[in-house]
Amino acid sequence: MTDRALIDAAFAARERAYAPYSRFKVGAALLAADGRVFTGCNVENAGLTATSCAERTALFKAVSEGATAFTAIAVVGSMAGEQNTLVTSPCGVCRQALFEFTGPALRVIMAKSGDDYLVKTLGELLPLGFGPNNLA
Repeated sequence: MTDRALIDAAFAARERAYAPYSRFKVGAALLAADGRVFTGCNVENAGLTATSCAERTALFKAVSEGATAFTAIAVVGSMAGEQNTLVTSPCGVCRQALFEFTGPALRVIMAKSGDDYLVKTLGELLPLGFGPNNLA
């Protein structure tokens, strides 16, 4: 799958975001090693701590469908009705959740548009990440 196709899937997921409090809508598209794509959007809650980020929504959907190996994730975000001028990076909790299954190699595609994006590895975004190998 191309980066552009994964970014497009993340933009489509962002349209379904439920963000009445922050108005900041995020979409994510997670590419499984077997080629399946799992999308997610942020789902806010008045209690705030019960909010789920788009990246974890996609991850939890994937795991619940039997996928546990991943190669890339695309993340897009912006205020409702606006185009973002900055890339949206996964928060620390999402980085940790992804690290559990991917380690540092996951490609993280952070896009303003289908043609304007930044790619980093999860290891670059979460140096010295703590994962299952730390408990072995």
